[in-house]
Amino acid sequence: MFEVRIHGRGGQGVVTAAEMLSVAAFLEGRHAQAFPSFGSERMGAPVVAYCRIADREIRLREPVLTPEALIVQDPTLLHQVDVFSGLVPDGYILINTTRSFDALGLGDFVSGFRPERLCTVPATDLALEHVGRPVPNAALLGGFAAVTGKVSIDSVCEAIRQRFGGKVAAGNVAAATGAWEFVRREMREATHA
Repeated sequence: MFEVRIHGRGGQGVVTAAEMLSVAAFLEGRHAQAFPSFGSERMGAPVVAYCRIADREIRLREPVLTPEALIVQDPTLLHQVDVFSGLVPDGYILINTTRSFDALGLGDFVSGFRPERLCTVPATDLALEHVGRPVPNAALLGGFAAVTGKVSIDSVCEAIRQRFGGKVAAGNVAAATGAWEFVRREMREATHA
């Protein structure tokens, strides 16, 4: 079983991201589960959602305490909430930012992680460009597909199309594809450096 925890703020599509990720996995014939963790949610308040992906039925129902992957939709949460709590030592970290892990003050923390599993993506910029709104969730799913390989970009795009329609779907598909291409390019450059 592969477990993902998504951190963001109310209004950024955190819950929708978890749901679309589970649909993408389901489209590939796998079992998936997505659910949020709610407190006193309001626009801008910290929000957490979870997704599990497995090759057999998932019976667990509790929150994801030891994720294999973290998606951080809002980098302002990095020093406000313990987003890294329970992350497995060889886990994936995907952060919505244009800054490096060092510039975020995380260089020492991530020094023990596998560099190919650490990724920053300008998801908000991609969302603004393609969707016209600062909602980074779809772009981050494209980045997730590229860095982890746990779902394909085609399944992510189809999950987006099933969730949204028309121009909103097209814009989010373009943002996800742009993030997937960005991460793949970054990964190629890192291996040739």
